[in-house]
Amino acid sequence: MRKPLMAGNWKMNKTVAEAVSVVKALKSSIADVTDVEVLICPTFTALYAVNNEVKGSNINIGAQNLFWEPKGAFTGEISPTMVKDTGCSYVLIGHSERRQYFNETDETVNKKTKAALVAGLIPVICIGETLKEREQNITFKVIEKQIKEGLAGLTPQQAETIVIAYEPVWAIGTGKTATPDQAQEVHAFTRKVYSQMYGDASQKVRILYGGSVNPTNVSDLMKQPDIDGGLVGGASLEAESFTKLVKYSK
Repeated sequence: MRKPLMAGNWKMNKTVAEAVSVVKALKSSIADVTDVEVLICPTFTALYAVNNEVKGSNINIGAQNLFWEPKGAFTGEISPTMVKDTGCSYVLIGHSERRQYFNETDETVNKKTKAALVAGLIPVICIGETLKEREQNITFKVIEKQIKEGLAGLTPQQAETIVIAYEPVWAIGTGKTATPDQAQEVHAFTRKVYSQMYGDASQKVRILYGGSVNPTNVSDLMKQPDIDGGLVGGASLEAESFTKLVKYSK
């Protein structure tokens, strides 16, 4: 049975003090949650302070990105070891905004994924199609390429460890959401492609939905058989709204 994972991507929001304030409130409001795994991904500058705040709680910490080299002359980059050193157990890789604005490719996603796993981090690898690609009816083609190239070359154990997040780019920050049926269709296809690559690991890997998830639609999305959680943006920025997502109606 796959344990649901509710992950909050804070993107480029919150100072250290603001991040700690939200986490204090969140820690209290979800202290009784045991049936859903909780993850928040603050900015790099807040990771250390947030980790100190959540120690001993049921909240996991993740970074929003990393570089695939362990060290060296790569100004402005953060290595997997540095991410791990802040207390992170997870890292987001290949988010659509990284692909759109910072030239992330399936090749670099693959490099980062493998580097994260070597460092003992669990990568949350993001895949998804743009509005143009959906309108051209090539969603499955896009998803298959991202999976086969971005997740190639994993060991059997690594293949079970990772998390995949399907985020239809056209539904991120737009208020639009894929219907539960639309989301389930792509999640099922994702699991099928992953099964072709890694067999039974496809039944253990968690696939999150990310695309304007909010307290209103989360329960219907989570009822779908292949949706194992959410990668949440705006609704994760405040403790009250994120708590509602973590405690969604079963």
